[in-house]
Amino acid sequence: MAATIIDGKAIAATIREELAVDVAAFHADSGITPHLAAVLVGDDPASAVYVRNKQRACEKTGIASTLHRLDADTSQDQLLDLVNQLNADADIHGILCQLPLPEQIREQAVLDSVSPDKDVDGFHPENVGLIAQGRPRFLPCTPHGIQQLLIRTGVETSGAHLVVLGRSDIVGKPMGLLMVQKAEGANATVTFCHSRTRNLAEIAATADILVAAIGRPNFVTAEMVKPVAVVIDVGINRVDDKLVGDVDFDPVSEIAGAITPVPGGVGPMTIAMLLKNTLTAARGLHADTSG
Repeated sequence: MAATIIDGKAIAATIREELAVDVAAFHADSGITPHLAAVLVGDDPASAVYVRNKQRACEKTGIASTLHRLDADTSQDQLLDLVNQLNADADIHGILCQLPLPEQIREQAVLDSVSPDKDVDGFHPENVGLIAQGRPRFLPCTPHGIQQLLIRTGVETSGAHLVVLGRSDIVGKPMGLLMVQKAEGANATVTFCHSRTRNLAEIAATADILVAAIGRPNFVTAEMVKPVAVVIDVGINRVDDKLVGDVDFDPVSEIAGAITPVPGGVGPMTIAMLLKNTLTAARGLHADTSG
C-alpha cells in the first residue's frame, strides 16, 4: 500500500489564510503592518526564486516586504552596514538575509549582526539558546514547518523515535531541539545521524519519523525506512534539470506510511513559518514600545 502524500502546499495555504486574519486583526488594533526586509546578495538564480516566493506569500497575507538587492562583490562591511540600518529602522520588524552569501562574506558574522528581536529565521545564537531552553522567541522556519506538518496530519510524536539525518544549524540541530521539548507536536525521542555515524542505514530504519536533511539526492532508500514510518524530505537537489529530494521517492513511498514530496512538501511550510515569525516580531516590538 502506497504512502499517504503529505501536501505541504495545501497545509501552508491554510496557515497563510489563518495568518491573514491575524495580521488584519493586529493591524486593526495597532495600526501597524508587519514588515519583512529581505536582503539578496549576488545573482544566484535559486536564491532569487526563493526570495520572490517569500515576497508573494507576504503580499497574500497582508505583510509588507522590501527587497534589498546587493551586487555579488558587496563587501562584508557593506552588508553589515545595511543590516545595522535595518536593525535601527522601527518600520522593519523582520530581517531575512538570503543564504548562501558570496565567499567574501562570513555568513555567521552577518547572521549574528541581525537584532535578535528581528531574527525571523531564528539563527541568532540568543534565539537558538532560547529554543534549547524551551522558551523560544521565534521557532526556526523549516523545523517549525515540519512540526506543523506532523501536527496537522495527525502524526503522534509523543514517545516516537525521530531520526534526523543531518546536523546543520538551519535544519538538523534545531529540528532535534524542537522535537525533544515538552510541547504539543514534540516529546519525541531524538537521534541525530550525520556523515560520521556508524550504521546510519540501520539507525534510520528504526525511526517512526525520519527527517532527511542531508543534501544528497535520493540518499534515503527503501531499505532505510521502517514500514509505515513517516518520512519528511527536506532536501532540494537539482538532477538533470529536475528537482529531487534526499529520499528516493517512488520505492520509499511503497514502504512508508506517509511521505512529503519534493517540491510541494516542506518548502511551502518554511515560507509560511517565516510569515508567522514576522507577525510575532511585529507584535513583540509593538509591545516593547507601547508597554
